[in-house]
Amino acid sequence: MTTAWGGILPEGNSGGDVFYYLLAALFGTLAGWADIKVGDLLFTAMIVLAACMLLGFVRPRQPWRWVLMVGVFVPVVEWLAYYFLSQKPERAQIYESFLAFLPGIAGAFGGAMGRGVVDNLFKKK
Repeated sequence: MTTAWGGILPEGNSGGDVFYYLLAALFGTLAGWADIKVGDLLFTAMIVLAACMLLGFVRPRQPWRWVLMVGVFVPVVEWLAYYFLSQKPERAQIYESFLAFLPGIAGAFGGAMGRGVVDNLFKKK
């Protein structure tokens, strides 16, 4: 099955991941906004970790996509805030926002592994 943009969807997937991609973009934007307003990278990392863990648990196939979708919005929002808002983050804060990918990796793959454990524990016979 091919999609309108020429990509090939795996069997059994009818494009139902669009909602989850939008949710990942929303979570990433929220994490970037929190990093600008609060200014605490650990709080931002917790938002990214929780979002990637949730998305990895709900959609465990290819968990790296959730890391990219959530993590890329943190530096993008920082960059946009630097150019368009009156509250300017420091240049170091923009560079350190790339560190949000690290807890995203742990969250997405941990959520996917947790889903595997739950599926094995409650397997239908």
